[in-house]
Amino acid sequence: MRAYLLVYVHDILLMGNNSDMVDSVLSKLATVFKIRDLGRLRFFLGIEAIHTNNNMILSQHRYMTELLRKAGMESCNPLSTPMATTVVMTDGGSAVLDDLTPYRQLIGSLMYLLITRPNLSYAVNQMCHFMHNPTQNHWAALKRVLRYMKGTLHLGIRFTPASTPVIHAISDSN
Repeated sequence: MRAYLLVYVHDILLMGNNSDMVDSVLSKLATVFKIRDLGRLRFFLGIEAIHTNNNMILSQHRYMTELLRKAGMESCNPLSTPMATTVVMTDGGSAVLDDLTPYRQLIGSLMYLLITRPNLSYAVNQMCHFMHNPTQNHWAALKRVLRYMKGTLHLGIRFTPASTPVIHAISDSN
């Protein structure tokens, strides 16, 4: 039997593979803390849990939609790749941004998105290299990541039950 307890400030997520054990843990916690059981996981810390058949998909669709809205790109045309394969990111090459804050805020928001979108890791990592002095070219590359995100809003991480613990890994970095 397994139980997972995730605590973030005053939000608690309790999951397990045995409902009696989960109920037991909940009742013990309720003797010490005021607890409200919200039932099956639906939404936690900006991450939506979608239950299908025997799977659970974690998605940040709402978060991505809001991120596109804040960046003024909710109606942008989607792209099929997060980075141009022919462009090498370097310092300089174009004018430095007048205000670095939007670039930095967007990078931070994209870093939180990596929880359910590890396929963006390489692109976001490359953009992080220029946080100290981003240029117009870096801003354009960052907007490209958002355009890719726009076309892949439906993606997330899928969890499927297995009789034995198995780890699957995918890497898109070089």
